[in-house]
Amino acid sequence: MSQADIGVVGLAVMGENLILNMESKGFTVACTNRTTSKVTDFVEGRAAGKNIIGAMSVEELVGSLKTPRKVMMMIKAGGAVDAFMDQVMPLLEPGDILIDGGNTHFPDTERRLKKAEDAGLLYVGTGVSGGEEGALKGPSIMPGGSKGAWEHVKPIFQGICARTDSGEPCCDWVGDGGAGHFVKMVHNGIEYGDMQMICETYQMMRSALGLSNQEMEEIFTEWNKGVLDSYLIEITRDILGYKDEDGNYTLDQILDTAGQKGTGKWTAVSALDLGQPLTLIGEAVFARCLSALKDERVAASKVLNGPGTSFDGDKAQLIEDLKQALYASKIVSYAQGYELMQAAADEYDWTLNYGGIALMWRGGCIIRSAFLSKIKDAFDTDAELTNLLLDPFFEKAVENAQASWRRVVSNFCSSWHSNAGDQCSFGLF
Repeated sequence: MSQADIGVVGLAVMGENLILNMESKGFTVACTNRTTSKVTDFVEGRAAGKNIIGAMSVEELVGSLKTPRKVMMMIKAGGAVDAFMDQVMPLLEPGDILIDGGNTHFPDTERRLKKAEDAGLLYVGTGVSGGEEGALKGPSIMPGGSKGAWEHVKPIFQGICARTDSGEPCCDWVGDGGAGHFVKMVHNGIEYGDMQMICETYQMMRSALGLSNQEMEEIFTEWNKGVLDSYLIEITRDILGYKDEDGNYTLDQILDTAGQKGTGKWTAVSALDLGQPLTLIGEAVFARCLSALKDERVAASKVLNGPGTSFDGDKAQLIEDLKQALYASKIVSYAQGYELMQAAADEYDWTLNYGGIALMWRGGCIIRSAFLSKIKDAFDTDAELTNLLLDPFFEKAVENAQASWRRVVSNFCSSWHSNAGDQCSFGLF
């Protein structure tokens, strides 16, 4: 039996898709799962006829790997990772590499790295962004941990990751310790902020301007051709236009509540720990918490009344103002996210490549956008840049958007009416 280049533990959709991605790039992959029937289903189903080796035990998986052995865990963050490490570490030899590809809290990565290195192993904690489709077609990958592991995992990670339009890989070494998972955490926090700002923009268009889903779809289509060009604007456009089999807009049937997996909260807590004003992302996290209180909001709407919304001015001008306000707010969100990463680098003695991080986010991940190339340019020009808003490009962009930004706040904050289906936290603007 041929030996595998890497072993993957965990056959949920993300794990399966990463394996298929690796195999499609010329790598032989071994895989296993706690429920071994899933191994059989996978190798006889989606993996049939491919260079993928099914292992019915951890021992069999380890025995199928080339040295130094590379074992990538795609399992639920938390105790399951610790339990698997206890199971696999006695089977490995000095120089072998453990990789955690889950959404792990970075202090856990720091702790596990020390445990692995004390045993002579190398450890990588890596963010993998892009969801199920990204895992299959090319995710953004943010690895950190034992620097000696990079030369061994680099060919695989850069082989399977997304690429920019110019062909640059959306993966590079982030830094020591838990730096990879920290940067992925901040990515997710920025994602929370982006989504909340888009939600508020939609709310203003719908409730105050009275725009239809079709009108909003057309607006987001235009916005996606300019400075707001991004994956989230693109899918907002698509969601606004999506209809069910009866011809009804699906968006109108969706309950206005949102859950969270913890990474946004971790970002906000880290900001508090490091004394950083992460106000925009923090408000986005609180907005999700507020949205979950559906019954309380419905009850409150029957008791707490406010002024109704109305706007009788120039709609076209206000739509342009909303675009500029969204753009300026997005800049602020990224500026705060980068300040948080800089503070963490100082606190934990990491050396982070800030321009390289922007490049990693240019493709494959949820926050991918054309906007990120300007962030890379800013840090390439000045590696010691203390705040993104001080870069000439972003300074000018915010200055140009400021009048529109203020008009949005003055037009809406003075007359916003929040009812059972509406919520807004204009602190983002």
